[in-house]
Amino acid sequence: MTPTMPTAADLLPLLPEMVLIGATFALLMLDLFIDESRRIITHLSAIAILVVVIVLIAAGVGGQGVVLNGMFIRDTTADVLKVVACGISALALIYAWPFLRERGLYKGEVPILMLFAVGGMMLLISAGSLVMVYLGLEMLALCSYALVAIDRDSPLASEAAMKYFVLGSLASGMLLYGLSLIYGATGTLDLAQIRASVEGSANADLLLAGVVFLVVGIAFKFGAAPFHMWLPDVYHGAPTPITLFIGSAPKLASFAMAYRLLEGGVGPLDDRWRLLIAGLAALSLVIGNVVALAQTNLKRLLAYSTISHVGFLFMGIAGGGPQGYAAAMFYAISYAIMSTAAFGAIVVMSRGDFEADRIDDFKGLNARSPWHAGLVMCVMASLAGLPPFLGFWAKLAVLRAALDGGMLWLAIVGIVCAVIGAFYYIRVIKVMYFDEPDGDVHMVARDNRPLRIVFGVNALGLLALGFAWNPIMAWCQHAFA
Repeated sequence: MTPTMPTAADLLPLLPEMVLIGATFALLMLDLFIDESRRIITHLSAIAILVVVIVLIAAGVGGQGVVLNGMFIRDTTADVLKVVACGISALALIYAWPFLRERGLYKGEVPILMLFAVGGMMLLISAGSLVMVYLGLEMLALCSYALVAIDRDSPLASEAAMKYFVLGSLASGMLLYGLSLIYGATGTLDLAQIRASVEGSANADLLLAGVVFLVVGIAFKFGAAPFHMWLPDVYHGAPTPITLFIGSAPKLASFAMAYRLLEGGVGPLDDRWRLLIAGLAALSLVIGNVVALAQTNLKRLLAYSTISHVGFLFMGIAGGGPQGYAAAMFYAISYAIMSTAAFGAIVVMSRGDFEADRIDDFKGLNARSPWHAGLVMCVMASLAGLPPFLGFWAKLAVLRAALDGGMLWLAIVGIVCAVIGAFYYIRVIKVMYFDEPDGDVHMVARDNRPLRIVFGVNALGLLALGFAWNPIMAWCQHAFA
């Protein structure tokens, strides 16, 4: 059957993506005519673009459907993840402005690259074909590499960007090789057709080899152990607002990629890849939590804790079924919000040449700013999974998914590692409330009220959502109903 040219009406489900990419190109041209003193126009415009895209998706403008001959899928799963990804990215832009401006790092390219990265995430989330998966992934990755290297005078940032580029390229190569093996075994690039072909395929060995490389590529992009070597250095070396961005919203796109490829593509082989995902989950939980215990730099601690959180997210995917995917999606959304608040705490504490990226920088914070100490405590308690914060319900959901999937051993590993992980989060709370500050006393920045309000809403939201988590979980369950 010869593909027909799509009409404007056929492309309506693509409307949010077209608005985002078109507006970003327009903003790129506008930025050429804006001088340095009025650069905030570019920044506010970028946030406004994301808000417009959120409204378009939430209002269902364009409708759901499958377009581009099955390459692009807009369904409830995609809409939920896109709304959260755009919201988190808007928060990242708000956090980025004062931090980068103070250090002379702010350039018009920052919001432009972030918007193009969001475009890549949205394409990846809606991928219905191996081609769209790779297109969205590389669009996101290339923008992320450039963002990490935005501080060209910093040897640490340059080293982080180079490691990110080299290892990210390696991961992309492995994923592409896995995709090519699956294409060779099934003869199609469409994920729905791949799923149908897998059920009766005679190329079982080729398919299994492709699935292994697929899982390795997904693990690399998530930063799951033992493919996590890039993550601590990138988180540490990049400017904190950039770390905030690449450590939160892209996790939602990575979850969508895993779901589309594993369940949507090679779902009939789930008895094989679920074991691989479960093994990566256990390894990530153990390595992430144990190594985090030895960290004194808060950004590196959060990097290793990210590895452990990826382990929990993988636990939901390994559980399988609608409940397992809903739990994993709920965890991805919860972690994106928690990660934004965690790095936001560093941004709000930082000022001038001082960057509050060491645990010792938080010593005695309660004596200097009880309100800010309380907000940071909310963030750390949620990351630790203490009730009644949002993180507790997220961990509970994936543990239940693992049990429902017949993986008692993985749930036990998760519980033990959650207890270990609670120690290093509580250590941050301990130094704020019970230790005396070392050396110079750095006060919390008080000259940026909007930023502190945003952080307060972000941190207290973790407590509020702990009491109102049911609508989010129902949203996620509806996406996989």
